[in-house]
Amino acid sequence: MRRIRLGRTDLTIPAVCLGTMTFGEQNTEAEGHGQLDRALDLGIDFFDTAEFYSIPPKPETQGRTEEIIGSWVKARGNRDRVTIATKVCGRSDMDWFRDDGSACRLTRAQVDEAVFKSLKRLGIDTIDLYQVHWPDRRVPSFGSNSTIWNDPPRADDEVAIEETLDTLAAHVKAGHIRHIGLSNESTWGLMRWLRAAEVTGGPRVQSIQNAYNLLNRTFEVNLAEAVLREEVSLLAYSPLGQGFLTGKYRGGALPTGSRKQLFDRLQRYERPNAAEAVEAYCDLAAELGVSPATLAIAYVGSRSFVASTIIGATSMAQLEEDIAAFDFAITPEIAARIEAIHLRFPNPCP
Repeated sequence: MRRIRLGRTDLTIPAVCLGTMTFGEQNTEAEGHGQLDRALDLGIDFFDTAEFYSIPPKPETQGRTEEIIGSWVKARGNRDRVTIATKVCGRSDMDWFRDDGSACRLTRAQVDEAVFKSLKRLGIDTIDLYQVHWPDRRVPSFGSNSTIWNDPPRADDEVAIEETLDTLAAHVKAGHIRHIGLSNESTWGLMRWLRAAEVTGGPRVQSIQNAYNLLNRTFEVNLAEAVLREEVSLLAYSPLGQGFLTGKYRGGALPTGSRKQLFDRLQRYERPNAAEAVEAYCDLAAELGVSPATLAIAYVGSRSFVASTIIGATSMAQLEEDIAAFDFAITPEIAARIEAIHLRFPNPCP
């Protein structure tokens, strides 16, 4: 398994990260443990979770994914062999994360509470990579068609990046966190975090976890240059476009047990030209003699600005296929054919 340095740190991570948001909802604890075992056997020792998970978010399962990872680490006694990343919620009206029922904000008190709760659920002393899941700022996120830029973008109670960074710095100093990262962040936000670290001497952002796939290549517009020049590692999530790029929803299909059938919350990938783009990529995969999932994952992993690709699965067969995809080479000729499709259907699902 190819390994990459995380940001400017001395920590190396594999080119594949196992995402775990299905643990505790679509996957049982035993199934989660099985996936973690298999991934580690194949050299994938980097696992991503969040206080937000399981998905879909709800009070009954909140934090369950961290607990499953924690029970696995305890049972296997392998803490020194794995890198664990988790996240704190950004601005949200969800009120079940904090003990006092507050809506989520990135204040000092809330970040402190989130860190200690994650440490307890994971059963560890130090979180290797602690990420801000999404900003405290009022910004479009998760593919929303927000008209926020027609209104004043600053909320009255917006928590300054410097305040959150100072809080995280205290946890780094105390040994609760090893490194920090961002998620679902913009170029402006990333550069402001980096600037704040320079000015205050706080910990530097070492990673950014954003969506990147054949249906959403918006990361290339500005953020790709930023991460390459600033040596911030992109952890690319949703390489399969929430399953659409496997082709399983083609022609309106609704497989039993799929996320769309269970939860009906995949509208980000049901926009104009999305179905046509999926058809084109699936047809190309067929011509190449590989599965659509293999083509989609291999493409993400082949990009120079992608440090690690986050994969997720609900079955061991899916996990095996996802991991095997990294053995498929995206040649210049294949890349050119993908680019031709992209020009016909540019970023239908940002």
